[in-house]
Amino acid sequence: MTKQVDKLLISLSVALVLVVVGFLYFQPTQSQATANVIFGKMTEWFGSGALLFTFLGFLLLVFVAFSKFGKIRLGNTTPEYSTFKWISMMIACGLGSATVYWAFIEWAYYIGTPGLGIEPNSQRAFEMALPYNMFHWGFSAWTLYALVGVPVCYHFYVRKNQGLSLSSIISSITGIKQNGVIGRIVDIMFIFICFGGLSITLGVSVPLVNEVLSSVLGIEPSFMMNIILILVISIVYSLSSYIGLQKGMARISNWTTKLAIILCIGVLITGPTFFIIANSTNAIGLMLQNFVQMSLFTDPIGQSGFPQSWTIFYWLYWITYAPFTGIFIAKVSKGRTLRSVISNTLISGSVGCFSFFGIIGSLTIDRQLTGVVDVVGMLGAGKDKGAIIEVLQTLPLSSIFMVLFCVVSLLFLATTLDGAAFTMASTATPKLKENEEPHPMHRLFWCVMLALVPLTMIFIGANLNTIKTSAIITGVPVIFIMIVMIVGWLRWMQKDFGHIPADKIEQISVAGIRQAGEDELKE
Repeated sequence: MTKQVDKLLISLSVALVLVVVGFLYFQPTQSQATANVIFGKMTEWFGSGALLFTFLGFLLLVFVAFSKFGKIRLGNTTPEYSTFKWISMMIACGLGSATVYWAFIEWAYYIGTPGLGIEPNSQRAFEMALPYNMFHWGFSAWTLYALVGVPVCYHFYVRKNQGLSLSSIISSITGIKQNGVIGRIVDIMFIFICFGGLSITLGVSVPLVNEVLSSVLGIEPSFMMNIILILVISIVYSLSSYIGLQKGMARISNWTTKLAIILCIGVLITGPTFFIIANSTNAIGLMLQNFVQMSLFTDPIGQSGFPQSWTIFYWLYWITYAPFTGIFIAKVSKGRTLRSVISNTLISGSVGCFSFFGIIGSLTIDRQLTGVVDVVGMLGAGKDKGAIIEVLQTLPLSSIFMVLFCVVSLLFLATTLDGAAFTMASTATPKLKENEEPHPMHRLFWCVMLALVPLTMIFIGANLNTIKTSAIITGVPVIFIMIVMIVGWLRWMQKDFGHIPADKIEQISVAGIRQAGEDELKE
């Protein structure tokens, strides 16, 4: 580990966040209105570009995975983590606890306002609700993570460039100074969107867990309970971050994934089993069948606003998560091939979401169709959290499921914040090398800040949605940063391996691992 810290970057980033929080406190209405106007213009001007960028990015990653370049190994070593732990860490970092909320409720939004020109409240609207839910959390979302993660992997492990940050890879590609004006802007933007993106996760998840837990305990939800929950989460992920990836994040991610699997299996067994299986299968088929149309749907004739409100919004939302998730994926992927990183990010991440959303979403759809819980009606009345609680209460041993729901939500949140704190510390650690990690106290600092900022916003009554919208607006220029990274990565690959046959690339990787093993024995 290294004790180097970029104090100027930390000071400027924290100052920007505090200024934004202060503006939200003193001008709440004006700040929300301004953010919404800018967001509306951004989706109008760059919406189609965001859709094309994501779709073409997916095709590019599939091509690279199946090409000879997929055999390039990231570092002359074997993987640091077992495949299950590796996938668990990627999923746990990339999916916040808001995932649990949206798994129950997102499909219901699409009944009254469906996409693809479907008639509202129709049978087709119900049939396409879960496929759209899966689409928004599937291949395209994980594509955006991989479009950052894979270039950073190549920069760090193949090119052996120092620095695990966006500015370091931009500097390596373009030649600009990492600590120059442009490099500083890139890193400050990264840290700001980390705070903004995570604010929505905290803003959605903590009040939901508060209500579910209060329902189990038979008490009224309270502001103090929100504070207690945030403090508990902060302690968990701070301890995890302090002791490091191997002992902390890897273990918590492992537990989170296993508990999420247990929750899904429990719902599948005790819920409407055959309906869940049939509806999930049907949803996957419809999602795959309509994937291209969903990916490029802008609705220029009907002008329903669905693509702007949902798909484009989601893509920009994932882009705000992409830098820290991508950097984290790079850090834990040492020893893997580009093919395995791409395939496991796209396939394992998506399949995990399809399974989780298929089982949980189908349960709530069944409760809607059978009239047990009017999820759509409660959502329209602003009782989204109450709908989730009522659905959970329809299960046998409902109290156990509700407690498990709370534990999974809190662990998902802790692992996401842990991953964010690690990547923020990496960004503020100059010239970080392949075998180094940021200092534990540096990681702990970002853990405290990630808890303190949302707590302050909740305490002063600031609008969490405004900082979320502000972060998503920042996602638009991040697309251009990602394009620079992707072009630079492709040029590097062509220069380094374009003239080498596929079988030789594999031999180079194997020889490198053998040499590294021999060097270790000599030491």
